[in-house]
Amino acid sequence: MVPDLDLDPKRLLDLTLGTLLLVLAAPLLAAAALTLAFSPRHPGTAFTHRRLVGLEGRVFTARSLATRRHRLDLLSRLPHVVSGEMSLVGPAPLAPGDPRAAAPWRRFVRPGLTGLAQVRRRSPMPWDEPALLDQHYVEQHWIGLDLLILLRTPAAALAPYGGDAAVPRIPAQGHLSDTDHRPRGYSAAG
Repeated sequence: MVPDLDLDPKRLLDLTLGTLLLVLAAPLLAAAALTLAFSPRHPGTAFTHRRLVGLEGRVFTARSLATRRHRLDLLSRLPHVVSGEMSLVGPAPLAPGDPRAAAPWRRFVRPGLTGLAQVRRRSPMPWDEPALLDQHYVEQHWIGLDLLILLRTPAAALAPYGGDAAVPRIPAQGHLSDTDHRPRGYSAAG
């Protein structure tokens, strides 16, 4: 039987770049897992397990290293990208009980290791901006946007909070609402 090679560009990017990153990160991930397994803080537990909502609302168990140091927890989710449960770029992964996980637009894409909201997370965003950025990504995504987000991810992961120079600062005025920054007619209702 011949494998189906008719992949969309996003899935092809996930497979090729995800596999390459996994191969490159494997020695580092293995060393981190061994260190965690023998650490007095985490005896025998190198990985955490978390149930997440994926493509078409399917729930899967994501396994990641029990550390956030140097963002190794995200790199340890690369096997989920290669297997198709996650994508390199997409909306933030959510647990099944999270009310935001039920948004209809989330059913059409896989959750991502990084995304538009993640590369902007350290900017001074209003409380609901990450969800709006995730929805905007789903509505407008294309392979070029994925590549731009992937290029911005390392700098965003290492930047201090509030350090996103590309995001204009919103003056701290008590009368601003969380909708003042949105384009006219933009709605999170699905």
